[in-house]
Amino acid sequence: MLRESIRVSGTEFDLLTAMGHARGSGGIRGGQDLVDFAEALVLGDEARLAALRTRLASALGEAALVDAAAVAAAFHGFVRVADATGAPPAGASGGKVTMEFRESLGINAFYGARRS
Repeated sequence: MLRESIRVSGTEFDLLTAMGHARGSGGIRGGQDLVDFAEALVLGDEARLAALRTRLASALGEAALVDAAAVAAAFHGFVRVADATGAPPAGASGGKVTMEFRESLGINAFYGARRS
């Protein structure tokens, strides 16, 4: 979804940075804080989340913080729905997502990918 929405918007970005493989913004305003926020959510690091919520609200605004939390929750839900229905990841994006692309980003190492 991120890759396609950024392609449509014409924005330049570094997907490897967005995936946490490199530090920096990745060409996205507040990108590193957003990556750190997502990682803290996944790890359940409450202290780090509190600091990042404050930093994101200050840097990007309260609405952006709410949007970031909503997107994280939605993606978590998407994965659970896909897992529950048995949807194969090879069908993602109309079959445009290749196994090589998944491997290059390290997606196959995620816990949900073990059932793919």
